[in-house]
This record gives sequence, C-alpha cells and structure tokens, in this order.
Amino acid sequence: MADTLRRLTSTSSFSVLQDKLESWHKDYHVISCDQNLNRCCELIEITAKIQGQLFTILNLTAVEGGHYAGVDTLKTRLLPWLGACFSISKPSFSDDTSLQLIQWKKDRRIRELSASHDNDIQKMEAQLFSTRFQLVSVRAQLVDAHKDLDETKSRSATTLLATEDEILQLKSDLRSAHEQVEIYKRKLEALEGDNRQIRLLRDEVSYLSTEKAVLQERLVRSRSPSPLPRLSRSSSPVRSESPTRAQLTNSSRHARHVSHFSDLYAVERLEAQSLLRRYISDLEMVQKIIFIAVVESFKTAKLAFRQFKQRVRKTLSHSHFGPESLEDAAVDYIVRNVDLYDVQDSVNGVINAMNVNPRISFPPEVDFVLISPLIREMCRVAFAMQTLDPPLDLAFASDGEFYSDIRYRRSYDSEFTAPLVMYHVWPALMEGNSVIVKGEAVTRRGAPWSRSQNQSRSTSPVRSRSLSPTRSLGMYFKISTSFLKALMYC
Repeated sequence: MADTLRRLTSTSSFSVLQDKLESWHKDYHVISCDQNLNRCCELIEITAKIQGQLFTILNLTAVEGGHYAGVDTLKTRLLPWLGACFSISKPSFSDDTSLQLIQWKKDRRIRELSASHDNDIQKMEAQLFSTRFQLVSVRAQLVDAHKDLDETKSRSATTLLATEDEILQLKSDLRSAHEQVEIYKRKLEALEGDNRQIRLLRDEVSYLSTEKAVLQERLVRSRSPSPLPRLSRSSSPVRSESPTRAQLTNSSRHARHVSHFSDLYAVERLEAQSLLRRYISDLEMVQKIIFIAVVESFKTAKLAFRQFKQRVRKTLSHSHFGPESLEDAAVDYIVRNVDLYDVQDSVNGVINAMNVNPRISFPPEVDFVLISPLIREMCRVAFAMQTLDPPLDLAFASDGEFYSDIRYRRSYDSEFTAPLVMYHVWPALMEGNSVIVKGEAVTRRGAPWSRSQNQSRSTSPVRSRSLSPTRSLGMYFKISTSFLKALMYC
C-alpha cells in the first residue's frame, strides 16, 4: 500500500487535474463545444484513474487491517456514499442536471457566437477580396493615366516645338511695333515742340506788339507839350521803390528748386537707371550716362538762359525806365515768363552733345531719347536756378580727383579707404563756394589720375550712329529758329 500511495503522490495527479481544470476554465468561452466536451471527458478519465488508484489503496489498507479493522469506517462512509450514488429515489432533475442544462445553454450560446464570428470572418474575407480587386483596377487605371500623361507630354513637346517659330515671329513683330511706337513718340514730341515754339513765337509777337504800342504812345506823349506824361511817369507803379517779384520770391524759389533737384536724384534718376539697365548690363556705364546727362543739361540750360536773357535785355532796353536796373527787370521778366523757355530745344542739344561724347557708349539700336524725361526736368530746374540771386550751379567734377567729403558722399559699392574718385554718380549743387546738396561718387583704389584723358582719346566702338564732329558741333551750337524770328521782330 505504501508503494501505491508513494506513486500516487509522485505523479501529482491532483495537481495535473487542477491545472487542467484552470486551463479549461480560462479557455471555456473561446474554444468550441467539441473541444469543451473532449476536455471534460479527459478530466473524467483522469478522475477515474485517480479513483481506481484510491480504491486500490483502500483495498490494500483494509487487507492490512485484518478482518475487523476499518469495518465501521466502511459502514459509515463508503457504503452510504455508494448508496447515494446509485439511488434512483430522487427527482429526475437534480442539481447536477440543472448545471448540465446551464452548461448546454452556454455551449449553445458559444456555438452561436462562433457561427456569427465565422460569418463575420467570411464577410471580411469577401470585403478584402473586393478591396483587392478594386486595388487592382485602380492600379490599372493609374497605369493608363501614366500612359495618357506621357502621350500628352509628347504632344505638348511637339506643339511647343511647332510654336517656337511663331513665338519668335511674334517677338520680332512686337519689337518692331515698339520701335514704331518710339518713332511715333519722337515725331509727336517734335510736333509738340514745334507747336510750343509756334505758341512762344505768337506770345513774343503779341508781347512785342504791345511794347511797340506802348512805345508809340509814349513817343506821342513825349512830343506833346502837355505835362501829363511827366505826371503819369512820376505816378507809375513801375517807378516805385518796391523790390521786383524776382527779389521777393528769391528765398521761396531757392528752396523749391533745391527740393526739386533732390527729388530728381531720388526718383527720376532711379527710373532712368532702371530703364537703361534693360539695354546696358554695366551699372558703371549707366551711372556715367546719367551723370553726363545732368552735367550737359546744366550747360545747355545755362547757355539757353544767357541767350534768353540777352534777348529780353535787348527788348526791354528801348522801353525800360525806373529805379531798378535793366538787369533786374530782365530777370523779373524771365521769372514771370519762365514758361517761354524752349526746353525741347535744350533737350535736343543735350542729346546731340551726348551722341558725340567719347566717354560713354550706348547700344546702336536705341537712343538717348529714352532718358529725355530726366533731361527735360533737369534743364527746367537748371534754367530756373539761373534766375536766383546768386544763381546755383554744379560743382566741377573729374575722374581721378581727390575725394572731398564736403562735396560728395560715397556710394554703397565704394572702397571707403580709397582717396581717389573712380567716377561720379550725381553732381554736387553749389551756391558760390558753399555746397547746398551733396553729390555721390564712387571711390576705389587704383583710380588713374589721367582717366578722363585716356577715355577722351579712345572712342567707343558702338557709337556708330554718332554724327561727324563738324555736323555735331554745328547742331550743338545752332541758334533756335524762334530766337532768330524774335530778333527779327526786335
């Protein structure tokens, strides 16, 4: 008996039975009904084996005790238990039967859940199959779209190659149209200049006619013995001691002209520079062209002012009388009639002077008329500055001179330690020996002392459209037709 009990203890049958019960309890709602039944049968078999071993131990123990040992225990425990197991006096539905019904319902519910789970899996597999089919169709459509895109690209490339000639032709037509527009603009400006000159001549004729009538009336009065002319002359407002209009407005005109000069530097200069950069890639050459245009505009405007003033003095010399001098009267007349200044003639003179200037170059397919707005405004302000007392002028500037911090400020691309001026960007405005508005200059190391002389000896190769020196000088120093006509009327 001891050996049998030792074997039962060593095999740990109850531990195995407990583990299987716990495992079955965990997997009961997951596995199927057949698997649950199989596990239950397995546990019953293990229990039967254990019971067989226990009955063997019970038998061996009873034998070892003799005929009468253990009889009471067998009578009080084993026999009643066996009678209870094989009794049929109890109702048909015992507690074990109710548990079996509950178990059967649970198994049925598990089978239903398993069936629904299988249906769901089948539906998901069907959806997965349809999705895969749609994915295949979308891939096929994508391949077709790529093919269509390649065909479209090839057709577009072919169309682009076919239309390049048309684009070039349209560009050439547009260029020719722009040239025609520029030509028409020049003709229109010339026509406007002629009309303005005609109006100026008419105004001068009317002015001279009025002056002639006044002179004739004064001549008649001077021949008459009546003292009325003497009284009228003494009471005339022209003979008053009050200053002229030019002297009264000198300070305001000074401030206005200086402000206009600064605006030309800040606005019109940049516009002309951006316009020239379309045709000239060299920024230095563009800035030189603008600087020379400003200097030439001042020279031409000063010459026009001297000629205009000479004409006015000649006209007023026969009829002028009063405390103010003839010079003041002429300046006052110019201030009051500054619109009579033929600025278009000065613009043409500046362009002609720039065409023969060997220091600058310009593409032959365009002209300096492009910057005529800047030249026109500079001529106007320069002409008006000559009516001030004292007149304003530009500071003398030459390439290679020593940099003066009083007259100029360095440009952003200058070498701030260089002592010499490479070239000028904008001239300085002077009133006598004092600087009114600073100019701008570019200073760099290595600026040659004789840079202007070397440039004057070498002519630009692209100035093929420049006129001959004799013709250019003749055009530059030609006298305006309006001046000749006015002299004839005088």
